Amino acid sequence: MSTASKGLEGVVAAETEMSFIDGERGVLEYVGIAIDPLARHSTFEETVFLLWNKRLPRRAELDEFSRSLRGLYPISESTAALIRAMPADAQPMHVLRTIVSALALEDPAPNATEPDAVRAKGLKILAQAPAIVAAFDRQRRGLDPVAPDSSASFAENFLWMLNGEKPTPTMARAFDACMILHADHGLNASTFTCRVIISTLSDIYSAITGAIGALRGPLHGGANEGVMVMLNEIPSVDAVEPYVMGKLQRKERIMGFGHRVYKAYDPRAVYLKTLAKQLAEDTGNADLYAKSSKVEEIMEREVAAKGIYPNVDFYSATTYHSIGLKLDLFTPMFALSRIAGWTGHALEQLEANRLIRPKAEYVGPHDQPYTPIDER
Repeated sequence: MSTASKGLEGVVAAETEMSFIDGERGVLEYVGIAIDPLARHSTFEETVFLLWNKRLPRRAELDEFSRSLRGLYPISESTAALIRAMPADAQPMHVLRTIVSALALEDPAPNATEPDAVRAKGLKILAQAPAIVAAFDRQRRGLDPVAPDSSASFAENFLWMLNGEKPTPTMARAFDACMILHADHGLNASTFTCRVIISTLSDIYSAITGAIGALRGPLHGGANEGVMVMLNEIPSVDAVEPYVMGKLQRKERIMGFGHRVYKAYDPRAVYLKTLAKQLAEDTGNADLYAKSSKVEEIMEREVAAKGIYPNVDFYSATTYHSIGLKLDLFTPMFALSRIAGWTGHALEQLEANRLIRPKAEYVGPHDQPYTPIDER
């Protein structure tokens, strides 16, 4: 009789103090604080401090943390040269994964796994990942890179480096909230990957590189790209009803709805929906939000009773499009945020480390004869 759990569903493989999820009630907390007030009132920098230190910072601590982060914004000339060497048609997630890995080559002690060392290296990766993504995107558009602004927040700085102009307050606030909402989410596939790698006492660069690879998949971080593809396929608000009903009748998935964990409304989508509406109106994308809202209205009518609700990807797609991001930059935005969670989990894993080494249940044949190659 098989004892294997497909996808490790229901298996508890780690303990964490970082995030708590109750999928039945639609609850997500970071260190005991509900995600909605964090998204509304906190900043990404404060949220990173909370996850790494298991408490909110005092003002002086937050100021010092922000100064340290901003001081690490600039990338080295060797990293800039590596970005310039990337093919223009490369996928941004492949570029980010490759160059995060290469950051280890600049580190005189890349393999150090002491808590202070991992924290410092994680902070550098967090600070420089936005510059990597922004510089590559501008390069492929035939534009020169924009130097980081050390006076700007994480969100403001990324949008400045990407677009070459200061973001509007609404854009910066919406992007900052997206970073908060995606920072951590239990033992998801990429976080588990990170913890498995660091449990071998490998380095944080390898752990985050592996996590980026796991996040890239369309069943994980790539889902928000699918939402935007879907919305682009719908020509108008009037076309939403037949489009959605047709998909439901064919038993096809509506992207951005349903979640492996949540059987209630994804708590990350609550405030993001409000921000997406405001941002869409401010940037001339009201029609896009209207289509999104109509999709949700139909899905609530048709399948909400089955516990299928919008997830965070649904409204993050509208938000990212309204900010002006190309479709293939959506998943890298997820990665920029989740570096915070991955680093926090690496630190947790190393506190009382034990190599993660689950068993596999063999289901193949036994006592098979070996047949020489000439007789096969």
